[in-house]
Amino acid sequence: MERKGKCVYFCPAIMASLSAIWVVLVLEVDVQPIGPQGSLVGLASINAFFFSLLGVNILWYHITDWLGIAAIMVAMAFAVTGLVQWVSRRDVRKVDRSILALGAIYVITIALYVFFEKNVVNFRPIIMPGCTKPEASFPSSHTMIVCAIMGTAKLEWRRRVSNCRLRRLLEGFSVGIMAVTVIGRSISGAHWFTDIVGGILISATFVSLYHAVIA
Repeated sequence: MERKGKCVYFCPAIMASLSAIWVVLVLEVDVQPIGPQGSLVGLASINAFFFSLLGVNILWYHITDWLGIAAIMVAMAFAVTGLVQWVSRRDVRKVDRSILALGAIYVITIALYVFFEKNVVNFRPIIMPGCTKPEASFPSSHTMIVCAIMGTAKLEWRRRVSNCRLRRLLEGFSVGIMAVTVIGRSISGAHWFTDIVGGILISATFVSLYHAVIA
């Protein structure tokens, strides 16, 4: 039993290591001034290739913005569930462990978002409408946040929803939101390829950690 407990944390440890390695690669390898206003970009050759291949589509940027709002609404629903349990049971320790774990994942995700906004790894490949300079772009915060919320929601719904048809519908909704967000953000041109990959790796770390905690 103890061995099984240790094994469930192997995947999040691997994903966290891959995320850290990816950050180092973006910071140190093939750094060139290919961004707007000569901003430096890591893994420049790969990023330039995909940016040239996919181009810019601002419509998809706005579509994925709305998907992000949908994901935040899901997170708020779980937060309300936790609050109701806390009030009704009069003790935060009596709130379902999986709900508390979701809250912890949300807090960590927000903290990491703020960290990368303050400690810029890459700037956007384009200057967004209404802005005068490129904004922080790594990791793709939309990809990271949406995949973290919907990935953990998928696991929580699998545990919490007993109706098979509804459970499958909710799980499919989760996968669909994540897939469209990743694809849409990639073809929007608002992020470099490495930013999208970074968002996926970091969110996968959070989801695998959540899975380990509730296992």
